[in-house]
Amino acid sequence: MPPERAERRLAAILAADVAGYSRLMGADEEGTLARLKAHRRELIDPKTAEHRGRVVKSTGDGILIEFPSVVDAIRCAVEMQEGMVTRNADIPTDRRIDFRVGINLGDIIVDGDDIHGDGVNIAARLEGLAQPGGICISQTVLTLARGKVPFEIEDAGEQALKNIDRPVHVYRVIMGLAARRAASEGPALPLPDKPSIAVLPFQNLSGDPEQEYFADGMVEEIIAALSRMRWLFVIARNSCFTYKGRAVDVKQVGRELGVRYVLEGSVRKAGTRVRIAGELIDTSTAANLWADRFEGSLEDVFDLQDQVTASVVGAIAPKLEQAEIDRAERKPTESLDAYDCYLRGMAGYHRWTREGNDNALSHFYRAIELDRNFAPAYGMAARCYVQRKGGNWMADRAREVTEARRLARRAEELGKDNPAALWTAGWALAYVVGELEDGDALIDRALALNPNLTLALAVSGWVKVWLGDPEAAIEREKRAMRLSPQDTELWSMHAATACAHFFAGRYAEACSLAEMAMRENANAVPSPCIAAASSALAGRLEDAHMAMARVRQLDPDLRLSNLRELFPIRRFEDFAKWQEGMRKAGLQNDQP
Repeated sequence: MPPERAERRLAAILAADVAGYSRLMGADEEGTLARLKAHRRELIDPKTAEHRGRVVKSTGDGILIEFPSVVDAIRCAVEMQEGMVTRNADIPTDRRIDFRVGINLGDIIVDGDDIHGDGVNIAARLEGLAQPGGICISQTVLTLARGKVPFEIEDAGEQALKNIDRPVHVYRVIMGLAARRAASEGPALPLPDKPSIAVLPFQNLSGDPEQEYFADGMVEEIIAALSRMRWLFVIARNSCFTYKGRAVDVKQVGRELGVRYVLEGSVRKAGTRVRIAGELIDTSTAANLWADRFEGSLEDVFDLQDQVTASVVGAIAPKLEQAEIDRAERKPTESLDAYDCYLRGMAGYHRWTREGNDNALSHFYRAIELDRNFAPAYGMAARCYVQRKGGNWMADRAREVTEARRLARRAEELGKDNPAALWTAGWALAYVVGELEDGDALIDRALALNPNLTLALAVSGWVKVWLGDPEAAIEREKRAMRLSPQDTELWSMHAATACAHFFAGRYAEACSLAEMAMRENANAVPSPCIAAASSALAGRLEDAHMAMARVRQLDPDLRLSNLRELFPIRRFEDFAKWQEGMRKAGLQNDQP
């Protein structure tokens, strides 16, 4: 007889779980279970039925729901999350139950009451990318729902999802009025004691989506130029770019980032002509303080950037002597073709996928080929190998480590006064090559040149931890988080701080921060490793084993024997503590 054919159908899948469930249960098992059941009974189940959904299964803190359409799934998810805002209003922050939701449309296999397949797996991975109280959807869901459901989205780019053989383009749903009101009424970040500014992503008015990299590159250059002025507090690139593609309220941006001023603008590139327009806004009043536009040939692009920067500085501090912007020091290369390749490489790098990394590396190598003295291109090429190691994408480890060292040393040689070249070279030397002291020295040199360099501060924290100076690491990460409070790399800053507390023997603080990092990025290996080791040495073996199970999912090849490849820890006593914590959590040399 022919084999029985599996039943298949197309369905919208909603996967949800509770952020920080282990912490909530550890603090109050009975209370957490009672509140979770009440939320299911009074909100989630009624909303599921209202929108024609079917609960497939629930697993402790998780739930899987099938819908006949993406419209039903999104409506249910949005109403569920906005309902949770109201239900959590009077609950202390540390006891709130916040759901993370992922929605995908895909072909599923029906197995009785259960469902399987990539459509389900992708929804579960999207859930892991969502913020507490947030919703992530796939490109397919967005395409089918757009125009049918009133919601705004933020483009999170292509993401490499575990056990999914192709990148998935992910979008975050910007919640409705209730959630936005709750966010806007939260405590504002205090203003620094000096003028402060955020440069939001410029609009690409070129009529060609392929020119998006050029507009983004202009913003990065302006941020870099402004950040060199020591009397000015400048929000880092990653936090600024969380607003990309969104209609923003500058007052809310001011509250969320803790800045007095916002610079908005646009870039139009047509042939060999470039036009940059900008306006400076006071976030306390929404008043427009300055607006202008600058136009010239592509060969004058560096002069145009200088003009925008100088005008912003003059508008912010008319009574201060306008800081001198030295064009010769800022201009990264004489070759515009090389610079174009560099910008394309930066765009590929920020996708954080293996394909994006390969694309970025090829563009940085091309930039170097066109200009052999282009120091930042060498530094960014070396940084690509940092990303390759962190993503487990290295194909030939020995060869790639050697190449990373060559690129970093060349960036150091050429970029003696270039902070971007110095910190990227230092990070590659420390993390990829294991030359911690040299890497630390280069990053410190970059920070001496530019104290506002957020990513240099953030990676410096990791290196200080590995060198055995946890207190200095915590101070660096604290400064980085203030300069970029909405950073997409915030998980790494929290993980580095957790690691510092671990080596300082403060296991409770380490556990809490590691769990926070896991909520912010569910696919990064360091966070559950720190959670596992900290919990083990604190005597919380059940939590340690749960965190170790997550480590095995993310990196099944990790062993005690290759643990040093994860963190290049210098001091013997620190590595012994790290190894002991991981061993007690369940990591072995011969685990399957």
